[in-house]
Amino acid sequence: MEIKGIISKLYAFLYIRGFKVWSSYRTQVILTVLSWTLPVFTYYFIGTSLGNKVVQDIHVTNYTSFFVIGLAFQGYVSSVITTISQRIRNEQLYGTIEYYVLSKSGVLSFLIYSAIWGFTINTINAVIILTIGDLLGVRYEINILSTLVLTLLLISSTLGIAFMSAASTMIIKQGNPISFFFSTFTTLLGGVVFPVTIMPSEVTYISYALPLTWALNGLRNAMLYGYGIFQVLKCIEILLLFNIILIPLGLLMYSFSFKKAREKGTLGEY
Repeated sequence: MEIKGIISKLYAFLYIRGFKVWSSYRTQVILTVLSWTLPVFTYYFIGTSLGNKVVQDIHVTNYTSFFVIGLAFQGYVSSVITTISQRIRNEQLYGTIEYYVLSKSGVLSFLIYSAIWGFTINTINAVIILTIGDLLGVRYEINILSTLVLTLLLISSTLGIAFMSAASTMIIKQGNPISFFFSTFTTLLGGVVFPVTIMPSEVTYISYALPLTWALNGLRNAMLYGYGIFQVLKCIEILLLFNIILIPLGLLMYSFSFKKAREKGTLGEY
């Protein structure tokens, strides 16, 4: 019975509320796919036009392979965090968030299932970007186990941050600083299109405080050079540490904000 309920919720959130609604806006679908693919060509032509200088300055042998991995997996961070905070915001605007509070699933379950749609849509994004990278000459040597472990750890740590973002939306309604930072600045600070080591040391400290920086470091080695679990173990250990800190912290912040919003009667306000 429990499994049937989970399948029913996955169907509702992934297909009806997710894919069916998303695909019904065809113009938006086209624009979304373009927003995934155009940055790949932008950075490709930047690297091509500047020639070997880009490769030498960032200390990699192939700039295209470097930024393709970065763009493919950075989306998990921005997509999941934005999806969850936006879902909370939408329910406040529609006046339906109280129904989730009263339902058996509750708001926490609503957030988790909403996050699954964020994971799904960004997996499509990642596949498209990696495919374009292959067409542009990137040669992958993927260690499947290492890639899966690193991806799952990146996603789970992102979920903890997403709960913090949802907590912020619950209280301040508009102008979510957590969502803004992780959807905007991670491209710059997370080593997505250039190594963090070329930035000023003060900024580098911030970069190493982001799970994305460590995940991309491990994923590039796992997907481009076939590194196994033990060869990327340092990245895995640090991502596990992020998970141990971020998931409980995110749940705590969310629970606190949800409780305060209910006490003040501002849960449905927008």
